[in-house]
Amino acid sequence: MPAPRRPVPRLTRPAAPPSHVWYASYGSNMHIARLLHYITGGRPPGSARTYPGCRNRKPPTRSVPLVLPGAVYFATESAVWTGGRGFYDPEARGPAFARAHLITAGQFSDIAAQEMYREPGNDLDLTEALTQGRSALGPGRYETLVCPGTLDGVPVLTFTAPWRMTDVALREPSAPYVQHLAAGLNESGAWQPAEIAAYLGTCPGAAGHWTAEDVLALIDPD
Repeated sequence: MPAPRRPVPRLTRPAAPPSHVWYASYGSNMHIARLLHYITGGRPPGSARTYPGCRNRKPPTRSVPLVLPGAVYFATESAVWTGGRGFYDPEARGPAFARAHLITAGQFSDIAAQEMYREPGNDLDLTEALTQGRSALGPGRYETLVCPGTLDGVPVLTFTAPWRMTDVALREPSAPYVQHLAAGLNESGAWQPAEIAAYLGTCPGAAGHWTAEDVLALIDPD
């Protein structure tokens, strides 16, 4: 069983733009099959949205379990899943379970563009995120880049909302969404089902609506 890793909080101006980054997913893209729809294009099962995919359609070189500083919480309304969406607040009390996918910087730009409801095809300027730890590319829900540090010398990047967790009303996530997040974490092999259930049941927005027993039943109906 692979042990979850933590990014090293070391932010310095890179000598050159990185060729690869760790895309730290804390939401539905923790699940490899769903992530591949962002990379190769297509419509995930049960989704009303078709993704154009990345310019480079190769799968991640590696995927590793990761624990990010901060917290995952649920807010706003997901048109795909209904119920609350997952967001990441690096300043909140955590931890935040995630999976880090080693992909090219161009692939990260294209995945981020699709999450931002933009057309992929242009490389993002990652300089501010890599040197300051944060970069607001727009006011949208997933238009703020966060770099909590590096892993094996490679930058760790994710995207989230521009607001803090305390600035927005929390919203209960739907059963299909919780089940998908649990499946992605379980797929990593780093956490036991009971640990996953306890974690998701305490994430703000889910807490008070989802018990660990409820989540565990979604992971293992038997």
